[in-house]
Amino acid sequence: MTIQNRDQFLNRIAASLGRPRHTDGVERPKWSVNPQLEVLKGQTQENLIDVLEKQCKIIHTVFKRTDKNGLEQVLKETIKAYNGKSIIVPNDPRNEQYGLLNLFHEIEQRIETHIWDYTKQKENQIFAERADIGITFSDITLAESATVTLFHHKDHGRTISLLPHSYIAIIPRETIVPRMTQATQQIHEAIAKGEDVASCVSFISGPSNSADIEMNLIVGVHGPVHATYIVVD
Repeated sequence: MTIQNRDQFLNRIAASLGRPRHTDGVERPKWSVNPQLEVLKGQTQENLIDVLEKQCKIIHTVFKRTDKNGLEQVLKETIKAYNGKSIIVPNDPRNEQYGLLNLFHEIEQRIETHIWDYTKQKENQIFAERADIGITFSDITLAESATVTLFHHKDHGRTISLLPHSYIAIIPRETIVPRMTQATQQIHEAIAKGEDVASCVSFISGPSNSADIEMNLIVGVHGPVHATYIVVD
């Protein structure tokens, strides 16, 4: 819907309501009751990690935990478990901070690795379609639902976590929050400060799960078949 069509549409609604349109001075309502703020309130980071681990079992996601020094070995084991021969990752500065570039260099003789390059749009897409594994860092992690939040941009395409057969999320400990409430608060606060916010935000809760009308679970129709979360202390 274009801006012009949008205005015509809203003007028609306002006319039907018998009042002029409110185009300024609109403020977000302040609710008298906010139960969403009470869920997992006051939990320590360790408690939230426990909640995350338990929820991973429910959504058929492998949960692993390590520190920066052990991340390389845990990734090797996970890639081997998924029989990964090709990997796609975003062009993320955390790749270097967490030692992933060293890992990719070490395994390049036997595992093809593609780092997202926004100047090669078609090449990115083709590689993602045939990649065995997509690996990303979680920007915000929701303990309650075991959901990783990804902020997409030119160096981090959506297909990295969507098209490969298996998906690995690296979760820095400090990104873990109780639930969706805190994630949306962070986004609202960033907008209020005038900061750039990703035009595409993905919320991923384990592997792709779908159910038909008879409630038969089908895995992998709309995304990866397998998922592993690695919490990094």
